[in-house]
Amino acid sequence: MQCYLVGGAVRDRLLGLEVKDRDWVVVGATPEDMLERGFKQVGADFPVFLHPQSREEYALARTERKQGQGYHGFTVYSAPDVTLEQDLLRRDLTINAMAETEDGELVDPFNGHDDLHSRILRHVSPAFAEDPLRILRTARFAARFEPLGFRVGEETLALMRDMVQQGELDHLVPERVWQEVQRALNEQAPWVFWEVLEQVGALPSLVPELAGPETLPSAIRALHCIHNRDGATAQRFAAMLFPLEEDQVVKRANAMKAPNECRDLAGLVCRFSHRLHQPDTGDMAAADWLALLEHADVWRRPERFDALLETLGCTLDEDRSPLLKRLQTMADRTRDISPRELMAQGFKGRELGQAIHRERLARINAQLES
Repeated sequence: MQCYLVGGAVRDRLLGLEVKDRDWVVVGATPEDMLERGFKQVGADFPVFLHPQSREEYALARTERKQGQGYHGFTVYSAPDVTLEQDLLRRDLTINAMAETEDGELVDPFNGHDDLHSRILRHVSPAFAEDPLRILRTARFAARFEPLGFRVGEETLALMRDMVQQGELDHLVPERVWQEVQRALNEQAPWVFWEVLEQVGALPSLVPELAGPETLPSAIRALHCIHNRDGATAQRFAAMLFPLEEDQVVKRANAMKAPNECRDLAGLVCRFSHRLHQPDTGDMAAADWLALLEHADVWRRPERFDALLETLGCTLDEDRSPLLKRLQTMADRTRDISPRELMAQGFKGRELGQAIHRERLARINAQLES
């Protein structure tokens, strides 16, 4: 029985990056061997175990064979006769297919170390084409390592294009797509993820609304901006979808199984971006401004409103900035209206709500006239 450190831990150590997770492959062992040594089995689809002290994951060496379509169309073979090289062969990219012995000796049958030096993301074998999720994973790794000078190799790009043309992406479940999108949005250069997908023709299958020649560049500029502001996932998602119509945003977010927080903020950013871009926005009446604030639920959701304004700062042209300041001032001036004071004046029930509405409208009017 031999244990090898594998995958991202080896890659990141060689790149001089912080190693966050350490995963191991065990060669020459059975599940019974692992249980006898105190490991706890956690894998359902294939044998994965937790070390009794470190709690790090140890997976028995395995091979995979494509039997169906999509991410789950595989049969797994795990037995003591599976070699380390056979296990590494099933991995996606050469930089993820390196291992180290427990003594620290590098095992690199597919020249991943050379590709690290060349800054190339290259697939390990033609079996890459068996899993369509690898298109998204490769684009995500490109987004992570672009600041270090990495790029996707031409042969790998060509293979990804072939997979797209064969309709492999159609077999991905929304939950897996969202998981990759969410992680990609928070990588070091998240826009690269979308650029790679566009490069291999994957956008029409994944997010067709972004596939237009003007739409994607606008979305990427907004994503650049909110990334530089260290925006949250919901803000990054909203920035990517802001060029769309609001109903398209909601439909796409639901189709991707994005969290409600992401869907709702994206819808707000879209609605506000489109409205504030209109040439007559500066002449809007107080009632129209109040309707926008009410739609944003600014008084009950102040944190979301702050995230909305910050994201709009990335989706609107610079000459629209005064409108954002106006919105912020209106929100501030209408935020401290006291229902108790109005109740003391005799308002209650529906009349109280109407009184609050009138007071908000009056304060917005006063601001517009000042």
